[in-house]
Amino acid sequence: MKKLQLTDWLPTTRKEMDLRGWDCADVIIFSGDAYVDHPSFGTAVIGRVIEAEGLRVCIVPQPDWHGDFRDFKKLGRPRLFFCISPGVMDSMVNKYTANRRLRSEDAYSPDGPKS
Repeated sequence: MKKLQLTDWLPTTRKEMDLRGWDCADVIIFSGDAYVDHPSFGTAVIGRVIEAEGLRVCIVPQPDWHGDFRDFKKLGRPRLFFCISPGVMDSMVNKYTANRRLRSEDAYSPDGPKS
């Protein structure tokens, strides 16, 4: 079995960019979903397609837009453009159960909180 390294995934932090030796990204993708590097997650597919064209791609998953906007600044300014992906899961499905009750956790978010 192949042992994976941190550089096998698209960078989501400045540290991961530094591990690749990048001073800046060509494209930064903001996503409403968590970053899961799998074909069922649209942001990962978009990022990998752009990367296959030879560009440096970073992803900012689920940025906190309520506070000081730190998540929007953490990777710096991209060389080419920002990209925004709202996510693949409908917000109502993500927020409510089939019984119309608020969900208490999110399986794909860090520590499972609801935002």
